[in-house]
Amino acid sequence: MQIKRDLYLEQLKIRRDNGMIKVITGIRRCGKSFLLFVLYKNYLMESGIDTDHIIEIALDGIENEELRDPKKCYQRIKDSIKDDEKYYLFLDEVQFMPRFEEVLNSLLRIDNLDVYVTGSNSRFLSSDIVTEFRGRGDEVRIYPLSFAEFYSVFSGDYDDAWEEYMRYGGLPQVALFETERQKTEYLKNIFANVYIRDVVERNNIQNVDEIGTLVDILASSIGALTNPTRISNTFMSERGSSYSNKTISSHIDYLAEAFLISKANRYDIKGRKYIGANLKYYFTDVGLRNARLNFRQQEPTHLMENIVYNELLVRGYNVDVGIVDVYEKSSSGKRIHKQLEIDFVVNQGSQRYYIQVAYNLSSEDKQTQEFHSLRNIPDSFKKIVIVNGTSKPWRTEEGFVIMGMKYFLLNADSLEF
Repeated sequence: MQIKRDLYLEQLKIRRDNGMIKVITGIRRCGKSFLLFVLYKNYLMESGIDTDHIIEIALDGIENEELRDPKKCYQRIKDSIKDDEKYYLFLDEVQFMPRFEEVLNSLLRIDNLDVYVTGSNSRFLSSDIVTEFRGRGDEVRIYPLSFAEFYSVFSGDYDDAWEEYMRYGGLPQVALFETERQKTEYLKNIFANVYIRDVVERNNIQNVDEIGTLVDILASSIGALTNPTRISNTFMSERGSSYSNKTISSHIDYLAEAFLISKANRYDIKGRKYIGANLKYYFTDVGLRNARLNFRQQEPTHLMENIVYNELLVRGYNVDVGIVDVYEKSSSGKRIHKQLEIDFVVNQGSQRYYIQVAYNLSSEDKQTQEFHSLRNIPDSFKKIVIVNGTSKPWRTEEGFVIMGMKYFLLNADSLEF
């Protein structure tokens, strides 16, 4: 069974023959190779490209071990080009080749060759490839399955799919497994033996236990503001161990560079500036996050928030955490300064949305809490509250849009309601 990745396929289509190196990036096992070698290849053949004009080299395969030699690989590619028609090169796991950047630079000089590369592991992650070819590399960032992609191959109804997705996430292989045991063991195994090992080996980390504990802390605090100093203090007070905030900051960067986590900065909406060291961290895949915690701490609101954040990134938005400064009078009449939080400030070009994520709005106190922050935003951009469930979107008298999670996730233009 194939899972369609139409969003990313379209991104490759519009970059076809643009004279740049197309670099497919993303967390390991999210489907980069499948997108290129299956979905995009099928598209090229359907558009009339002969298979002998598609050059495929997977450098992690033993059958291509000799092609890890840069001169041999370059010569193989040159020898494969027999005429003046357009050729398409798929080069998978390019980091297996020493001096690969010299090879790619040389390939750019071949006018009838369109180049696509992927790369990830402890020795050379995809993000580095983009840096090497700044100005000449065209990045396509892909993510684990969105809920819509996951739901398209799920055999049950929405409620069952939502529970499954919140627990096991959207790695393509996990979505195709039949049993809970398969999913659980796979997620635990690749977290320890692929993702963490990659980060440790790539960055020569000596104390593996420290970064493992750091991952646990970040997994336990998704959706909560934190910073390296606070985490360092936690290590000292609860574990009696020294783990400097500078080292913690570096380790968090390593995890982000490996696409395991993303950082959401705090944005002062009234002051129109980024503020403070406190950030929020979200996992690129909630299934990996849950597996790291042995599927404990299944707080629906925090998982919802993480899933909404990821969905916004998939749609191409820039996402920050919003802060609104307000002054209110206490019961004694004293003027009190407060900082109200907006879950997400979402930008794309001239568009902006303010989004709150709530499990439900069933109580008056909860409505007051969610709406109070939105009421104090000093502009007229759309304000949205996403709640758990299947309710269709509607507007309050104040103009706030309330929509169910199902509508938000399954409608690509849901923010336009």
